[in-house]
Amino acid sequence: MTVLSKPSARLKRIVLATALVLPASLPAFADDALTLYTTREPGLIQPLLDAWTNESKVKVNTVYIKDGMLERVKAEGENSPADLLMTVDAGNLIDLVEAGVTQPVVSEKLNTAVPKNLRGEDNQWYALSMRARVLYADKSFPTADWHYEQLSNPEYKGKVCLRSGQHPYNTAMIAAMIAHHGEAKTEEWLRGVKANLARKATGGDRDVARDILGGICDIGLANSYYVGHMKNAKEGSDARQWGDAIQVIKPTFEDGGTHVNISGAAVARHAPNKEKAVELMEYLVSAPAQQIYAKANYEYPVVQGIELDPVIKETIGDIQVDAIPLTEVVKHRKQASLLVDKVGFDQ
Repeated sequence: MTVLSKPSARLKRIVLATALVLPASLPAFADDALTLYTTREPGLIQPLLDAWTNESKVKVNTVYIKDGMLERVKAEGENSPADLLMTVDAGNLIDLVEAGVTQPVVSEKLNTAVPKNLRGEDNQWYALSMRARVLYADKSFPTADWHYEQLSNPEYKGKVCLRSGQHPYNTAMIAAMIAHHGEAKTEEWLRGVKANLARKATGGDRDVARDILGGICDIGLANSYYVGHMKNAKEGSDARQWGDAIQVIKPTFEDGGTHVNISGAAVARHAPNKEKAVELMEYLVSAPAQQIYAKANYEYPVVQGIELDPVIKETIGDIQVDAIPLTEVVKHRKQASLLVDKVGFDQ
């Protein structure tokens, strides 16, 4: 294990190029180690890396990059020490591919474990975990089958809370709506959702639960893993009260499944240790690693049959993942962003 630093507010202010301190016994970017560039905070993924190092005996130099991974890898060019690039959001992974800083992977293990709709074209990247876009609702809200399309129904006027439409979580959701129904129908839907807002689209996903508790709204879309964080927060804390105030409903598209986004990884184009990078990715989709993903951050495994975190299992349960490939969804990101501005969603 190579622990570079624990995430902190101070760390997040350090410039992107700052390398975190490695143990004295291991020089930075040692030839016998694998170098991981990641936007995921070390505390979330370190248990996975520790487990792999114990199994493979290969150390991992972890470089935490809050923002600007693509720019850094491009600037380093052929001299980049990065073997594996790990980030969240399918759009970020596709940006890496389109910038030419990744390479395709040939792996039967990865192709067997990760469904086709959750990996890149030519196997340039693979999803490692998922977070579902679910409905937070007041406990009195009907729990019948629910579709994303219903969020624009006039009966919910003044009852909906959401974060900014321009946030990647929501632009991805809107892009998925475009993939299902086209731009014109999605614009109509988005105008309906805006008309139903109980307050300005702002804040974060947990603020949806906060405002349901406060009686500001009845429903709103948010990511599934926040449910685990809130319901496992210290008893009596604000977060715990927010989590205890809501029920969670699994929406689907009328002609599809539940929208998900992902964390994932790609092998760097100039990886000095490509073979080990692929082996680490293969480990990350193994049953033991997928179980850690489920426990460490309340995420959904990409591999079928993995036991969910107890809170997620009880509160949400298994999901039917939307079958439209994330590569197709991401193609509509720009359209989604433009629609948000066109309808004045965040105003």
